[in-house]
Amino acid sequence: MFENLSERLGGVFDRLTKQGALSEDDVKTALREVRVALLEADVSLPVARDFVKKVQEKATGQAVTKSVTPGQQVVKIVHDALIEVLQGAEDPGALKIDNPPAPILMVGLQGSGKTTTTGKLAKRLKEKEGKRVLMASLDIYRPAAMQQLQVLGAQIGVDTLPIVAGESAVQIAKRAKTQASLGGYDVYMLDTAGRLQIDETLMKEVEDVRDAVNPRETLLVVDGLTGQVAVEVAEEFDDKIGISGVVLTRMDGDGRGGAALSMRAVTGKPIRFVGLGEKMDALETFEPERIAGRILGMGDIVALVEKAQETIEAEQAERMMRRFKKGQFNMNDLKMQLEQMLKMGGMEGIMGMMPGMGKMAKQAQAAGMDDKVLKRQIALIQSMTKKERANPQILQASRKKRIARGAGLEVSELNKLLKMQRQMADMMKKMGKMGKGGMLKQAMKGMMGKGGAPDMAGMDPSQMDPKALEQAAKALGGGKGLPGGLPGLGGGALPPGLSGFGKKK
Repeated sequence: MFENLSERLGGVFDRLTKQGALSEDDVKTALREVRVALLEADVSLPVARDFVKKVQEKATGQAVTKSVTPGQQVVKIVHDALIEVLQGAEDPGALKIDNPPAPILMVGLQGSGKTTTTGKLAKRLKEKEGKRVLMASLDIYRPAAMQQLQVLGAQIGVDTLPIVAGESAVQIAKRAKTQASLGGYDVYMLDTAGRLQIDETLMKEVEDVRDAVNPRETLLVVDGLTGQVAVEVAEEFDDKIGISGVVLTRMDGDGRGGAALSMRAVTGKPIRFVGLGEKMDALETFEPERIAGRILGMGDIVALVEKAQETIEAEQAERMMRRFKKGQFNMNDLKMQLEQMLKMGGMEGIMGMMPGMGKMAKQAQAAGMDDKVLKRQIALIQSMTKKERANPQILQASRKKRIARGAGLEVSELNKLLKMQRQMADMMKKMGKMGKGGMLKQAMKGMMGKGGAPDMAGMDPSQMDPKALEQAAKALGGGKGLPGGLPGLGGGALPPGLSGFGKKK
């Protein structure tokens, strides 16, 4: 969603960081462009104005002009100001769900994605926080709205309130409250009907529901693609009902992302979650530091580590580590890693989160290096026999022809894959030997959360020099400009041999 804003700001900062010294005029010109970029991204005028003013005050001080890298100093100031705008006074933090059963009221306009978000949030509370959740639909107007929530509940394994025809929204809310108390639920979620903010009768209905259950959280679900209108909607709902937080949906769309920046600043309400797709696990906590890092192309290492933790199983990682320490790395291991990458959002997803890699993701795409490459490699491995996968060194010409034919690909592609496997096996051997497997162990431990999370202290993008980040990223790729190994994906999930791929057929 923030791609256009990222590109615009990236261009401005590239010019700034190339200059040795900065004059006040340089900073002013750059900030003028920043303001235009913000306005184009649909950030409201007062917010953009305040933002630029804040940055200007800090950026034209002595500290910046005398700094060793004035351009990077300005980037850091903008980064901090972005966090401030997104975070506001209080921390968005976790939802207030104490003294069970805690009611959560979901409100919003028609078609903003309330029912889907209710399901996503219920799944999150159940799986990540171990809560017993009951969902109830108060939407008595939209055809099959109640059935939709019931189907979602069945999908994610969360109970829904039985449907009784002819009840009013307030009656359903009260029944949900009783059922949640009797059934020993920790949380009950009320999915209200979509309403227009000008519709007095429906707004009154949601006020009555609020008074009946006295919710611990009232979350406003807003479509991230609505831009400036979203801010007015939030103000309107806050005045009439009183909201405690916002959930932005469709943040994976190609809207301009300004709503998120304005929303927080204008309403003063924290953005709690963002919806990033239709799947039931596509809901992320809204972390201002990370979003700011992504906007400025500094990557989001923390999200990458979390994704890896969710998709790698601990025992599997332990088993892989024992093999790697002995320097064993066959086609089965390679297949596991390629599948792992696809699970984590493919090449583009991973590179978007790596510091300094944003631009490279585009270059890689242009060169034809996309997820199809990974799928083709997996297809090649799948057309090998068990014996061949375990001992790739036995592959001679006739076997290679058969495998390539089986995957519908050329032998040259298979040769590249074999080369990659050899390089990775060598790398594993070296890593396994270093400090009795120290390097590999650290990588794996970090990902698996054994001994706590990996040391993120050195990974705070705001504290890091963007140039150094980019160099580190390049070094990872052996100078090829693509990462040669992501820690914890078994050491080298983006293998060095990849650079040879990418001839699109």
